[in-house]
Amino acid sequence: MYSGSTAMKKKSVAVVIVSNGPGELATWVSPVVDELNKINKSLCDDDKLDFTLRLVLVPCPNATGKEYLVANSWNQFELITTSKSFWKLLIKPRSFANWPKKGVVIFLGGDQFWSILLSKRLGYLNITYAEWISRWPQWTNKIAAMNLKVKELIPKRYKYKCQIIGDLMADIKLNSEISLKNKEKHYIALLPGSKKAKLSIGIPFFLEIADHIAEENQNINLIIPIAPTTDKNEYLFFQSKKNPIAKYYSSKIKTIQKIKDSCFDYVIETSKNTRIYLIEKHPCYEILKECDLAITTVGANTAELAAISLPMLVVLPTQHLNMMNAWDGIFGLIGKISFINRFLTFIIKFLYFKKKKFFAWPNIKAKKMIVPERIGNLSPREIAREALFLIQNRDELKLINDNLRQERGDKGAAKKLASMIVNSIKKL
Repeated sequence: MYSGSTAMKKKSVAVVIVSNGPGELATWVSPVVDELNKINKSLCDDDKLDFTLRLVLVPCPNATGKEYLVANSWNQFELITTSKSFWKLLIKPRSFANWPKKGVVIFLGGDQFWSILLSKRLGYLNITYAEWISRWPQWTNKIAAMNLKVKELIPKRYKYKCQIIGDLMADIKLNSEISLKNKEKHYIALLPGSKKAKLSIGIPFFLEIADHIAEENQNINLIIPIAPTTDKNEYLFFQSKKNPIAKYYSSKIKTIQKIKDSCFDYVIETSKNTRIYLIEKHPCYEILKECDLAITTVGANTAELAAISLPMLVVLPTQHLNMMNAWDGIFGLIGKISFINRFLTFIIKFLYFKKKKFFAWPNIKAKKMIVPERIGNLSPREIAREALFLIQNRDELKLINDNLRQERGDKGAAKKLASMIVNSIKKL
């Protein structure tokens, strides 16, 4: 439930970080904690702050379940509570630890509302890092914004709470020992999805994209970062006869083999002898940042790719919407009723898809098309051809990369946020 290997003396102030998934821990929490400790160490003995660090993990569909272990291995936190314990923490915080009278809750991942609830429950100040939007400015004390666009969205009467600090993702420290660079090879990342509903279409569709790319160009290496909510066995399942959508595609997996002494974990070989390298580590920004292009489904992954300014081709095949009985959740249940299935397919195709202007997060946030989206009755061959066109036209890729960078914030955000926290502690 919580960590604390040694008996620790009580501190006067608690710094409580709220976060969720592996990406946020690696790229938001870790650099902020490092900068916070650096600032405190740089102070003279009389000025050093008296605080403890605590981490509260909140419910998240993209979490791996290993966040607690990862954070605990840093040996930075007096207390770590798991996402499963969040509601119990809200109801009875003293069942986990004694809480100082004064403290600061910092939002660094998940739903901003969770950090608001926790800060109100504990009677602490709240600082929200807003990457795209500050959702509850009336209830937070300070807002650390990624860029000017975030501040412009805040109602005028709350703008005084906001300070533009830059982009936490811009401060990512990459592993310099990992390198994909090969002057004779390009790298394309394939992201077919993480949930079963997407994988049922994505895996057979993306396998065929890979075969078409390999057929046209032998100088491209294809990689798949395995989403934390899935594993390699699902790739075997969804390309098999057990998946009713797989019959519409010719590409199949012949073998999946473990790789030793490589930054990759497995290699898929398709029935057409295409090799696709799998990566289990998440997040794997070191590898993704060295790719030339990503082909991805819609979803949160488009925001992650945008954060590292990786050019992407976003695809959403709509030709299988009538097969909702293969989907998860409520759509899978009601999709088994044929007339309801047909009605839902009509609603989604002709109302939702036609009215929704953009599907990829960078386009939604920029309110314009900065990465190409392909929505509709798509074939793997046409997507493969467009990907090959982009690979062969470096100016197009550079333009996408530049546009993605413009939508992000400046470097140095972790240090500025740590300074905000320090200043808040001093005023308590």
